[in-house]
Amino acid sequence: MSGGCPVRGGSPTGVDEPRMLLGTPEFAADPHGAYEGMRRDHGAMVPIELSPGVPATLVINYRTALRILNDPEHFPADPRIWQETIPEDSPIRPMMQWYPNALRNSGAEHVRYRQAYVASIDGIDLHAVHSTVEAIAGPIIESLAGIGTADLVSQYALPLVFEALNQLVGCSADIGQRVATGMAALFDTVNAAWGMQTLAEALLELIALRRAEPGDDVTSRMAHHAAALNDEEMLYQLVSFYGAGIEPMQNLIANTLLLMLTDDRFGGDVLGGSLSTRDALDEVLFNDPPMANFSISYPRQPTLVEDTWLPANQPVLISLAACNNDPEIAGGDRTGNRSHLAWSAGPHACPARSVAYLVAQTAIDQLLDALPDLQLAVPKHEISWRPGPFHRAMVALPVDFPINPALRAV
Repeated sequence: MSGGCPVRGGSPTGVDEPRMLLGTPEFAADPHGAYEGMRRDHGAMVPIELSPGVPATLVINYRTALRILNDPEHFPADPRIWQETIPEDSPIRPMMQWYPNALRNSGAEHVRYRQAYVASIDGIDLHAVHSTVEAIAGPIIESLAGIGTADLVSQYALPLVFEALNQLVGCSADIGQRVATGMAALFDTVNAAWGMQTLAEALLELIALRRAEPGDDVTSRMAHHAAALNDEEMLYQLVSFYGAGIEPMQNLIANTLLLMLTDDRFGGDVLGGSLSTRDALDEVLFNDPPMANFSISYPRQPTLVEDTWLPANQPVLISLAACNNDPEIAGGDRTGNRSHLAWSAGPHACPARSVAYLVAQTAIDQLLDALPDLQLAVPKHEISWRPGPFHRAMVALPVDFPINPALRAV
């Protein structure tokens, strides 16, 4: 890997190639078909657009991805130089711009932020998480049981994940509701500024409360960590915690439920020889990870990787989905194999994988134990996927089941 050669044009290969736009309905409908075409036409490094006029490179080779993810010196995560070239109203800017948190920094600042972030997560009691998710799931399932139909994305996975995160963070019901309102508006391009203000006000109130009255929660541990984060730094660690938790965990639960409801290998019980919920989670993390294309870095100078020149300060994304299914490493029975990149790798690897696994597995097991006759309400091919360059997310997961108004969750 070396740098210094000027790059002609705006593409990795130095010629003005057409770029695939990732955030289209066509891509969302068949991403694996798109990855196969990319591999055939471009090899390991693919010229893409994240939105119209925003070029980037997508890495679809597993070994190349590991090389990049483990080389923060050449591939730092700080986007500040890049974002100067992006319009303020670009739809992908809020997701990618710089914040004072671990995700968007490199070097000493990244180390400082990540130490506080990891310590706050490592203090989570996993036994308590299991009980917490059970307690959250019960009333949600009871509310659905008398209806006989549900969208498991909006009516189960999302509210469960959000309430679990609120409890991990140490939010009161009042603050948690304002966080929910702000987060929802943040993703609405019309009300994004108001949403960010609402979210920030709620979280700053939480930070002040936990500085004064610490408890056994993520915010308290972060607020009293030796890294001595100020209120703004605390705010953006918490925004990152919610951002990394809500969308990915909601998608992981929903995508795994879709697999388990449509694949006979996951029927019956484990003792009967069927595969377990954990096996299903790992299969989804290989094939349809909730964040399909992410782990963004920005080479500081033109950099040669696999005979391809990457332009300076242009985003390089890892296709976690494509790399997991790279023909060089795929094949055979992957049951029990957790070598996928769904949690990323290197210094920015997800520090909350044990918590995420537990929340998702408990949520799925509670639902399927309580509603064993759950079935998909539409043919699998009619499921719609939300367009977007980063996530792998269903619009809805409609299901039917026998009405049981007297149900009490298992």
